[in-house]
Amino acid sequence: MGQFNYKARRRTGEAVEGVVEAADRPAAVLQVERMGVMPVSVVQAKGSAKAAKGSPKGSAGIEASSGPAGRGVAGAKVSLVPRLFARGPKKPGLKELAMYTLQLANLLRAGMPLTMALRSMESLSSKGIPGEVSRQLKQDVTEGRGLSEAMARQNHVFPDLVINMVRAGEQSGALEEVLRRQAAHFDRFAEVQSKFKSAMIYPAVVCVVGGALVIFFMTVMLPKFMTLFDNTKIELPAMTRMLIAISGFLSGYWWALLLAGGGAVVAFRRYRASKAGRESLDRLVMRLPVVGNVVRLNLFGQFARTLSTLLQNGVPVLQALRITEQVMPNVVIQEAIARTREAVTDGKTLAQPLARSRLFPQLMIDLIKIGEETGDVPAALSNVADTYENDLNVGLTAMTNLIQPVIIVAIAFVVGFMLLGVMSAMFKITESISSR
Repeated sequence: MGQFNYKARRRTGEAVEGVVEAADRPAAVLQVERMGVMPVSVVQAKGSAKAAKGSPKGSAGIEASSGPAGRGVAGAKVSLVPRLFARGPKKPGLKELAMYTLQLANLLRAGMPLTMALRSMESLSSKGIPGEVSRQLKQDVTEGRGLSEAMARQNHVFPDLVINMVRAGEQSGALEEVLRRQAAHFDRFAEVQSKFKSAMIYPAVVCVVGGALVIFFMTVMLPKFMTLFDNTKIELPAMTRMLIAISGFLSGYWWALLLAGGGAVVAFRRYRASKAGRESLDRLVMRLPVVGNVVRLNLFGQFARTLSTLLQNGVPVLQALRITEQVMPNVVIQEAIARTREAVTDGKTLAQPLARSRLFPQLMIDLIKIGEETGDVPAALSNVADTYENDLNVGLTAMTNLIQPVIIVAIAFVVGFMLLGVMSAMFKITESISSR
């Protein structure tokens, strides 16, 4: 038996510490959990020679999780699963993260110790978070690591936002509440994504169907009319000749169009991958009519919601700004947040550098300034997020109502042009036959 010093927190947030005797570290962690507290750290007491003379299994558990010894055989076994997972799987979606964190919060609320809750989570497998992830988390926590540290070892699954909020929850003793806030946070963003996709489904379907009809007419139907036109030996109208030229080009050089399209896609992706290209494209999207308004509302709401959630859960403001900067999908906003973080480091308030960027609306600046004056910036940011999320719903509806008729009119114009080209040739042939 060896002695282990432990630090833990009660559900009320009160910090406790002491010493327990156990055969190895996993046994010490289980013993601390049975006391009804949440372990934060469990380390071997200095000068405890008995622990070193314990069973090989106990020694392996210590070597796998402490200092340079973690590089040994036991350490290799622990790190094998994260390396395997880091090779292939996609990062989980927002819905998967929301379901995972909410389920874990429910198990902790039911009174389960963390290791037992993670063991139960092994059966909650999805395409984004397989059961092996929970198994590895349980193993790391059993060896004395905190949940945030265990999640950081699997950062291909859990983003910095989750890791830092869990760390703040462990330090404050409110892990269950933090997990529930995370689930609500991811649910909100998943709902916004779903609204974006729903708003674009109908225009996308109309474009695909309209494009397919145009291609079918130009490559299949028009060549049959061309046979009839050739037999008449009359001069065709200019519109019909134009259609025939386009049809001939599509039929004879379709491969060139595919190559040109593929080259354009590759060039666009390379330009988008460059720093200057991405910045110019992100700035352009924000300035587009109608669509740009929706994009800006989404970015402002995402910024305010993410920063508010982090600050509410006790993450320091500089760290919260860094994480928010990383999760924003727009480079222009990222640079503005980076400059804000530098200014806050120099002692300035949050509202001043945000206003200096001239990207964020005055309403957001004013609400944040009020929050700084009242000492409740997270609540002010939450109000900002609610405001822009509501505006986003209105903006999505307006964008959809405007885009749909524009697409329909454009497709109707193209189809009408083709029909008019064919019908004008038919009328001319009829006139020629009647004059004979």
